Amino acid sequence: ADCSDARVVSSDSTGSLSVLSLGEASLNVVSQWKAHDFEAWISAFSYWDTQLLYSGGDDCKLKGWDLRMGPSTPTFTSKRHSMGVCSIHSNPHREHVLATGSYDENVLLWDGRNMRQPLSETAVGGGVWRLKWHPTQEHLLLAACMHNDYHILHCKQAMDEGNEGPCPILASYILHNSLSYGADWSWLPLSSPPPSSPQEPAPACVEFTEPGGHLRIQYESPTASFDTSLEDDSGRYIPDHSPPPEKSTQPCPAPLPGLGDDSASMSCLLATCSFYDHMLHVWRWDWSPEEAETGSGTAETEPSPSS
Repeated sequence: ADCSDARVVSSDSTGSLSVLSLGEASLNVVSQWKAHDFEAWISAFSYWDTQLLYSGGDDCKLKGWDLRMGPSTPTFTSKRHSMGVCSIHSNPHREHVLATGSYDENVLLWDGRNMRQPLSETAVGGGVWRLKWHPTQEHLLLAACMHNDYHILHCKQAMDEGNEGPCPILASYILHNSLSYGADWSWLPLSSPPPSSPQEPAPACVEFTEPGGHLRIQYESPTASFDTSLEDDSGRYIPDHSPPPEKSTQPCPAPLPGLGDDSASMSCLLATCSFYDHMLHVWRWDWSPEEAETGSGTAETEPSPSS
């Protein structure tokens, strides 16, 4: 892509899409058109060709667009989702691979060269408001599932072998108490255990069985506020003394053996946020093939100044 011509695509409640060019001091409208009959929930560029973009709307339609052809006619229209399409993410590691999510509680993987039939369909038990591919591991997909927490999907079989079955869920994060809304991976490498929090006494721990790894909270926003401070006037850390309430676990599919090269032990830092309580959690996921085989793990709630 030409970095001198940075562009942004946005969708709005009228069903319209807007392509904006980033100038030195302003955003300039390059193109704007009516794309969906109802709210256009999501729009996204292809990572591999920024002349191509995708959109999803409350009309239950997933559409593709080629800016070189003009916006009058989509390159495809899919009605494969049965409810509003609200998340789209192009895989930055694998050309043509696209993930979409919907209020119908399904994650679909697509080959952009054939949008008639998805590569796979995975039921996640909640409306899929956000999808994010891992920044370095091409098969890992993070999903924020509204009323059913957050899930990490492993998409290797669908992407490499054309397996039409559901993608296995490696881990689920269940410690939010409100609508699961936003989620993303950190690009920071984790090569050592996180520093311990300075608070005293040590907070209570929440443990639960979780296939495929260990989950640990690194930071939980202490108030339902957007202007939270982690330090007092003297620069000392202010811990959150109220540990989150325990939640029951939910069963999820165990990971399949032989997941490939990216099944080596790894640690990831993730951030998730919930809607009504304005909560942000930053948490660490430690995973190894041995833990996947035993199907067990623990989660520890440890508020930390790191974020």
